[in-house]
Amino acid sequence: MNAANLPCPLWRRLVALVYDLLIVVAIVMVVGLLCQLATGGELIATGTHAMVPLWYQALQCVVVAAYFVASWRRGGQTVGMRPWRIRVSRDDGGTISLLQAVVRVSAAAAPMLLLALEPTLGLHTTLWAVLAAWALWFGVALLDPRRRALHDIAADTEVRRLPAS
Repeated sequence: MNAANLPCPLWRRLVALVYDLLIVVAIVMVVGLLCQLATGGELIATGTHAMVPLWYQALQCVVVAAYFVASWRRGGQTVGMRPWRIRVSRDDGGTISLLQAVVRVSAAAAPMLLLALEPTLGLHTTLWAVLAAWALWFGVALLDPRRRALHDIAADTEVRRLPAS
C-alpha cells in the first residue's frame, strides 16, 4: 500500500491543526480590527461584563469556516496540512464537495456550541467541556480503521497522507 492510500495518523492531523490555529488567529485578528474600525472602536461593550454582538460572532464564524471550506475545496489542504503532506478527500481520493466541506466544518465546530453554557457553568468549566468534546471528536479516529474523526464520518471524508515528492 503506497503512502497516498494510508490513512493519516491522528498525531499528524493534530500538529497540522496547530499550524491552522495560527492562521485562524490571524484571520480573527484582521476581522476584529476591521470591525473595530467600522464601529469607531465600540464593537465590544465593556462594563461589569463584556458584551460581544451576535452579528460579530456570526461574522467570525463565517470567515473562519470559509477559510477551511475554501482550502478543502481547492486542493484538499489547508495551510497547516501542506507541510505535513496530508489531504482531505472523498473515499475515492477525489476532492470533497461543497456540501461535504460545509458538513465537515460544521461538525468539527460543533463543540463550540458548548460556549453558550458559560453563563451557567463559568468560563473555566465551559472551556474544559469544549476541550473534552474535541478530544472525543478526534478520539474516534483512534478506533476507526480509516482513522476518521467524528467530523470525517459525518461528512463522509477522510484524511490521507500524500506520497513523498
